[in-house]
Amino acid sequence: MSGNLRAVAAGTLSKIVDAGRALDPVLAGARKQLSDPREEALLQETVYGVLRWYERLDYQLGRLLAKPLRPRDDDVRLLLMVGLYQLLHLQLAAHAVVNETVGACAVLRKEWARGLVNGVLRNAQRRRADLEGTKSMPPAARWLHPAWFVDALREARPEDWRSVLDAGGRRPPLTLRVNRARTDRAACLATLAAGGHAAVPCRHAADGVQLEQPAPVDTLPGFAVGDLSVQDEAAQLAAPLLDVAPGLRVLDACAAPGGKTTHLLEIAPGAAVTALDVDAERLARVRENLARTGLDCELICADAAEPESWSADRTFDRILLDAPCSATGVIRRHPDIKLHRRPEDIATLAATQSRLLRALWPLLAPGGRLLYATCSVLPGENDEVIAAFVAEEPAARVEPITAAWGHAGRHGRQILTGEDGMDGFYYALLSRAAPR
Repeated sequence: MSGNLRAVAAGTLSKIVDAGRALDPVLAGARKQLSDPREEALLQETVYGVLRWYERLDYQLGRLLAKPLRPRDDDVRLLLMVGLYQLLHLQLAAHAVVNETVGACAVLRKEWARGLVNGVLRNAQRRRADLEGTKSMPPAARWLHPAWFVDALREARPEDWRSVLDAGGRRPPLTLRVNRARTDRAACLATLAAGGHAAVPCRHAADGVQLEQPAPVDTLPGFAVGDLSVQDEAAQLAAPLLDVAPGLRVLDACAAPGGKTTHLLEIAPGAAVTALDVDAERLARVRENLARTGLDCELICADAAEPESWSADRTFDRILLDAPCSATGVIRRHPDIKLHRRPEDIATLAATQSRLLRALWPLLAPGGRLLYATCSVLPGENDEVIAAFVAEEPAARVEPITAAWGHAGRHGRQILTGEDGMDGFYYALLSRAAPR
C-alpha cells in the first residue's frame, strides 16, 4: 500500500468531482497508473468508498481544517478524504494510512501539504468518536446524499425516505441473471456452489440469483460462456412485463449496455428484436453482450427521438423505453451520481423522457405494448411523465401491473432502493387501443 495509491485515488476523485467525469471509465484508467497491480482492489475500494461517504467525509474534514483549502488545492482536499476514509472505514493500520497519505503529497507535487495532512489525520484519530456522532450533522452528511435529494425524497416518500437513503449509502449485492436459453437457475446455483460461490434465488425475478459474497465476474463459472449476466433483480423484471413471444417485433430503445436486450432474446429466442442506442461506443457494449451470450439481433445507432431517420415506417408489437433518467435509484452502484446530479436536472430529464415517449408512440402497432422504465425514485420522472402523456394521447391505455414487488402508483409501479435487495426502478405499461 503506497503513497502512489493514495495519490492515484486523489487524482481519480478529482476527475470525477472537479471535472464531472463518470466513475467507471476513470477508475479503469487509474488502475494502469498503479506501480503494483495487487493494489487495484484497494484503489477501487477507496474511490468507491470516498464517493459513497462523500458528504459526511466533507463535513468531517471541514471540522478538522482551520480554514477551507483554496480551489486550486482541491487535490489535497480529496487526498485528505482518502486518508479519512481509510482511517475511519477500513481495517488498515492507522500509522500506515497516515504515513502513506503524507507521502502522497510528493507524488501530487504538493510538498507544502505534508504537515497539514499529517496534522489533520492524527487529529482525526484523536477525535474519532466526536467526528462520527451523527446527531448534529446536517442532512447531507447524516444521510450521505445531497441535501436537495434528501428534501425531494422526504416530500415524495414521507414514509419511506429514510430506508431509501440508508440503502443508497450501502454496498449493493452482486445479482446475476441466468440465461434460460442455455441452462436453468437450479443448475447454475449448483455450478456456482461447486465453484465456491454460494448464491440464493432472487425472490421476484425468475432468472435471478444473488451471490452471498461479491466476486469478480471472470471467476464465476459460466459467465464467460454466457450462462450468466450481471443484472440487478429490479432490472430483470422489465422483459417479462412486456410479454414477448416468438415472431413479435420488439424495439429496445436506449438499449445500451444490453442487459435487457439479451434478456428479451433469452425469453423469446424467436422474437425479432431491434436494439437502438444513440451512442456508438455504448452500442458496442450491446454487441459484446450479445456475442458473449450467443445471441443476435438488429443493432441501430440512432436517436430514438428521431424515428424518421431510422424506422423506415416500421411498427413494433412491443417497445421497451428504458428512458434516460437521474439514476437516483442506482446511487448505491454508482455513487458518483450524487456529485453529478442537480435539482434542475429532473425537469430537463422529464422533458427528454416525454419527448421520447411522443416520438416512439407512433411506432407502436395497434394492440401493442410499450413499457416505460427508469432507474429513478422521483415521481417527476415517473408517474408524472406518464400522467401527462396519457392525458394528451387518447389511444394510450395504462395496463395494471399486478406484482408482489414495489408500490402501486397512479399509473405505474415503483420499486424503492433496497426493497428485497433491489435497485430503485419504476415501470409503467401502456397499450395502444386499436382504431375503431
